[in-house]
Amino acid sequence: MQYLAKVDRASYLGGAVLKLLAKQIQACLWEKLAQETVAETEGVLGFNEGALVLVQLDEETAQITTVEDATPWVLSLVDSFLTRGITPDFLEQEVERAERWRQSLTLESQEVERRALETAARRDEIQELEKSLKIERAELERREAELRDRLAALTEEPESKFTP
Repeated sequence: MQYLAKVDRASYLGGAVLKLLAKQIQACLWEKLAQETVAETEGVLGFNEGALVLVQLDEETAQITTVEDATPWVLSLVDSFLTRGITPDFLEQEVERAERWRQSLTLESQEVERRALETAARRDEIQELEKSLKIERAELERREAELRDRLAALTEEPESKFTP
């Protein structure tokens, strides 16, 4: 794992003591270390006290595998962010704006879901009404046929009574 460290002092054994300041979590994500952590190098470093260095630390053995000057890395951060006006305040505003946008999208999504449920309920209601109308229509058609039959029967009966 990679760490940002500061050369603290020379060790008694010829190496150096490095104060670990932050560790890399992902490619562009670093975490400041909450408690002071130190690591010692076995060999002599070519860095003065107070210099910032990038340290590769083997997690299993807690041994330092590489130490390199952090200046190019810090300058790349300056080029990437600070020359474009990306300040902590700007980033905080962007985070707040993104959060407002997320909340707005959540509300819109909830409204769309509510409307979809209302539409589905109305569709179900219309389908029930259609079924009811079909049943009523069938009943009316049955009654109409029944009435026609009765009417036909009534119109035929008087003729048969008066016919010799």
